[in-house]
Amino acid sequence: MKNKLFYIITALILLASVTFWIYMFQSSGSELSEPDTPDYFDGSFELTMYHAEGCGCCVEWAKYLENNGVQVKSEMVADLHEVKREKGVPGQLSSCHTAVADGYIIEGHVPIEDIRRLLAERPAVIGVSVPGMPPNSPGMDQPVENTYQSVIFDEESMYIYNTHN
Repeated sequence: MKNKLFYIITALILLASVTFWIYMFQSSGSELSEPDTPDYFDGSFELTMYHAEGCGCCVEWAKYLENNGVQVKSEMVADLHEVKREKGVPGQLSSCHTAVADGYIIEGHVPIEDIRRLLAERPAVIGVSVPGMPPNSPGMDQPVENTYQSVIFDEESMYIYNTHN
């Protein structure tokens, strides 16, 4: 009798679990629509990039953005580290250029999709960074297989935002 009761209870739990998961992932019958996003999500936004003289990959990153519809204003600065300090970029997230788009800091070779996502989602962060200079990131464009991550950050925290390869 105990075994029969055990099997009945187990079957009911299993049935309830399957029913729950089917219900959770079942479509409501209507197609999912794209969320409302600001106009700049399509690439039509402005960005100011601060960089040192002679940085070729900075110029290439700017060209990459321009090819994706971004208006890039380039400003050479004598002390890029001072710009990073003023903008709140943590040292471990530092790269060769610092940009500002709609109040957010864009540090390093950040892909366009991460910038668009940041501007559309508008999280309460300082900005997004691709630390260092990953060889296959936009502007570096070296044909190597390498996984790198973008990181969003504020004054106290850093979180992985996206993974690229």
